[in-house]
Amino acid sequence: MNIKLSRDHILKPLQTVSSVVERRQSSPILSNLLMTLKGEQMTLTGTDLEVEMIARLAVTADEDGEITLPARKFLDICKTLPDGAEISLSVSGDKVTLKSGRSRFTLSTLPATEFPNLEPVEEPFEFSIPQKSLKRLIEKTQFSMAQQDVRYYLNGLMLELQDGLLLAVATDGHRLAMSQTAAEIKVPERRQIIVPRKGVQELARLIEDSDSPVRIQIGKNHIRVELPDISFTSKLIDGKFPDYQQVIPPSTEKVIACDRATLHQAFTRTSVLSNEKYRGMRLSLDTNMVKATVHNPEQEEAEEELEVNYNGDQFEIGFNVSYLLDALSAIDSNDVHVYLTDANHSCLIQGVGQDNDKYVVMPMRL
Repeated sequence: MNIKLSRDHILKPLQTVSSVVERRQSSPILSNLLMTLKGEQMTLTGTDLEVEMIARLAVTADEDGEITLPARKFLDICKTLPDGAEISLSVSGDKVTLKSGRSRFTLSTLPATEFPNLEPVEEPFEFSIPQKSLKRLIEKTQFSMAQQDVRYYLNGLMLELQDGLLLAVATDGHRLAMSQTAAEIKVPERRQIIVPRKGVQELARLIEDSDSPVRIQIGKNHIRVELPDISFTSKLIDGKFPDYQQVIPPSTEKVIACDRATLHQAFTRTSVLSNEKYRGMRLSLDTNMVKATVHNPEQEEAEEELEVNYNGDQFEIGFNVSYLLDALSAIDSNDVHVYLTDANHSCLIQGVGQDNDKYVVMPMRL
């Protein structure tokens, strides 16, 4: 089998597919990508058994067939070839010879029959949504996903399907991010799925900030996202996501109204001296004023006073400053509202005029 292709043509799909291939794998075949040739189309497949990425591109080949190649080595070779380089691949036994100009590489292959395929999406529910709408949902929420939490259902992003609406919710138990967007969805009752962390991160890299539609299939155990030349499939986390509606506090009369950038800059400055482990910051509220204070084990202190619009009771409350900064960074509007109840209840942060996005941060004892 002989294949001819250009470096510029294969590099991007190769990078996309290789991104899901882990460097350290339990099985050697998982370090390889599957290359399938049929007619004048090449299909590249990479998987870690949780996420699968398939890219399609046009090539010239003298026969159909399939082989597996070491994903990282093949990618690194293509990356180091000059722009516009032409590549030829020839397969002989369990070796592949790659030639380009005066360069020549011989790579070992593994049998294509050993390459695993994710199960097909069973009884899929399908809908389409603009890529930028899905990308926005992910970007506004993914930072609140848990990392390696024993509550495995928190280690991902929950997508909820409602009639005419798609919601994304992420929480690590200390904070929560929620975003929603209109979508052409018709479901008899609301449905929830949890996409694992790696799947969310790969999907965020894959989709673009464009109006072009993306086709989504949701099955019993998988989600598949179809783009013109890319297919992305991820297993779903089997678990029940917490009732996020109970976590979101109602809008209260104790509300701080402030310029978002000013608040973000003040908290960033204050956080420089915060305890690296706990990141605690105390907020002291008084009429039209907020004072942010942090201490660290070296007995150092940072204090910042801000003029805000606030007419509630005088009280103090502690937060993880990183969680506040993450929420403020995700908000697009110039002004924000921070809704508070008391020192023992979580706060709700929203951009003014952005009712589709909500950020909740639990208080911490200082």
